[in-house]
Amino acid sequence: MSVRDVTDLYREFGEERLPPGQRVTEKFPVLSKGSVPKWDPEIWEFTVRGAVEDDLTYSWEEFGDLPHETQRQDFHCVTGWSRFDCEFTGVPFPEIADRAGVHDDAVHVMFDALDGYTTNLPLEDCLREEVLFASEFDGEPLPREHGGPLRVVTPHRYAYKGAKWVTDVTFLTEPERGFWERRGYSNTADPWAEERYS
Repeated sequence: MSVRDVTDLYREFGEERLPPGQRVTEKFPVLSKGSVPKWDPEIWEFTVRGAVEDDLTYSWEEFGDLPHETQRQDFHCVTGWSRFDCEFTGVPFPEIADRAGVHDDAVHVMFDALDGYTTNLPLEDCLREEVLFASEFDGEPLPREHGGPLRVVTPHRYAYKGAKWVTDVTFLTEPERGFWERRGYSNTADPWAEERYS
């Protein structure tokens, strides 16, 4: 599978690839709100609902049959570190949106995860090819501690907007706040504007 390099997307947001207040690391620190949840591929489901024409439900096998691509992305954590040139393989968000048929009045998206985590993004921030439902990292299955089997990656936003262990996507007609957003973190989370907190 060819790799699409999207590391130049920073030009849309700032002059430097490294956002202000960030430091580059070659490590991949593990940060989560709690412990790694258990999952069973036999009963795992991925669901799409809300302001859509068609609710969707995929088993793990069915999700694996969706069109995937590999992208080279940068990863920015709100705690101040960035990791360049990560290779994530997954299903682009627009693929899921197209299959569901998003209603015209949808404005926001809520992601839910196996561990009870939630996070939200404006719909326009999700409808980018760089937003992936990622199942592989650097050519290997996504490690459990980093959100495997499936996580969202959002290279144009701080990484808390990319839910680990994601299972549900809900298209909303009114904005709602997720786990960290209710606790004072930024709704928009633009790293180049240092939108860390509300």
